[in-house]
Amino acid sequence: MDWTLYLLIGAAAGLAAGYLGIGGGLIIVPALAAVLAHRFPNTAYAMNMAVATSLATIIVTSFSAIASHWRLGVIDWSTVRRLAPAMAIGALAGGWLADRLGGRWLTLVFALYALIAGLRLLRNVGTAPMAGGTTRYGLFGLLTGAASSLGGIGGGSMTVPLLSRHGVAIQRAIAVSAVCGYPIAVAGMLSHILAGLGRALPTATSGYVYWPAFIGIAVASVITAPLGAILVHRSDPALVKRLFGLFLLAVAAYLFWSTV
Repeated sequence: MDWTLYLLIGAAAGLAAGYLGIGGGLIIVPALAAVLAHRFPNTAYAMNMAVATSLATIIVTSFSAIASHWRLGVIDWSTVRRLAPAMAIGALAGGWLADRLGGRWLTLVFALYALIAGLRLLRNVGTAPMAGGTTRYGLFGLLTGAASSLGGIGGGSMTVPLLSRHGVAIQRAIAVSAVCGYPIAVAGMLSHILAGLGRALPTATSGYVYWPAFIGIAVASVITAPLGAILVHRSDPALVKRLFGLFLLAVAAYLFWSTV
């Protein structure tokens, strides 16, 4: 049963990663946390394991999505170079912070993050070029990397709304987000592995990363991520924005309900 659930989670996450540029973590984390809490009822680290394992799977999922967007020729590499290094640094700090917050607070932070991102995306606001140049991109990258590592996500729920708000076509924003999710996932996973060393965790883990879930989710997500990338470039941009925002609000509502 567990393997079936891991495969289903991975299939949904891969499709979302390609279509929405989110890395899949906003699907993986709440779903996997519920599965692990049932699988290991005596552990206090189900949420930490879900976050860390999600980051590990995003390494695989984002690579598959990146390849699809690259073949379509829609990746803005200049924006990637501005954001990615700072995101990786922020992700290292986020893993350290997640270990100190604990599972319940980590869930609430994740839910608040999804709520704010969803509301911002659904707001009908105009676009304007991003001011502040490299410095502002760097600060945004640090914040996004830290928050993404904290929540086990690829950063798309922050990167896509920001770039879209500042005049970048939604499909191109999603492609940039997919690329930037890779350094976030690598740095965040390493940080969570180091933070979880020495904890009383189930077998088949490295730090907080639970490898059986990683394998099942990664295998399925690699298959479905390219499909999502193809679909988004054939979709109406306004529809993609609405779906993205509504998805984030649904995740936030579920997490607040399950925690509070």
